[in-house]
Amino acid sequence: MAAPLVLTREQCRRVDALAIDEYGLPGIVLMENAGRGTAEKLLELGCRGPVLVCCGRGNNGGDGLVIARHLDLGGVAVRTLLFAPPEEYQGDAAINLRVVRRAGLPYEVVLDEECLARLDAAFNDAEWIVDALLGTGARDEPRGLLPAVIRRINASPAKVLAVDVPSGLDCDSGQPTAHTIRAAHTCTFVAIKPGFLVRGAEEFTGVVHVVDIGVPRSLLAEVQARC
Repeated sequence: MAAPLVLTREQCRRVDALAIDEYGLPGIVLMENAGRGTAEKLLELGCRGPVLVCCGRGNNGGDGLVIARHLDLGGVAVRTLLFAPPEEYQGDAAINLRVVRRAGLPYEVVLDEECLARLDAAFNDAEWIVDALLGTGARDEPRGLLPAVIRRINASPAKVLAVDVPSGLDCDSGQPTAHTIRAAHTCTFVAIKPGFLVRGAEEFTGVVHVVDIGVPRSLLAEVQARC
């Protein structure tokens, strides 16, 4: 059996840049494939809902919005929490937020501890929580409200699925911050991240699933050759 493909944070950035700028794959297509593939994995894992999707402001949050839409299409009760003002969502994430809003899917904007505290029942009653807070670009301790959010997710009886990387875990070094998601499953995109192979990282990633987002094999070979 061939060894799994492993790509660093910087290599993943190159994959995205080449896919969009040189291969003509729009970023919105990559995000759609990532979110849809993750939703399909959740359904394959027996997800019936309710599901709480926790979205940060970046592309990881955009993936979460796609996941919410596809879970809804699958008949799963899903609720999305936005941990940034809607106007701060940019690019492809903003497009997917508009779709969620126009489709009438339930979402709430959570910007302070008081609002977060009112959601305790939602965290406790969820079958699954999707961590779409921080992506592979994050290196430092989560800031603002996110440490409190991560504590609630980790304290919940729900099963947790991390999108691309558990929030708070450095995808290259495998080192956790003081506030790091402990996931039962991680759906990572394109390739395994080197930090996932570090001893102890499995406490945070759980079972890792590599989700194909439609990147051509020739592009991946090109990125590997440039190392």
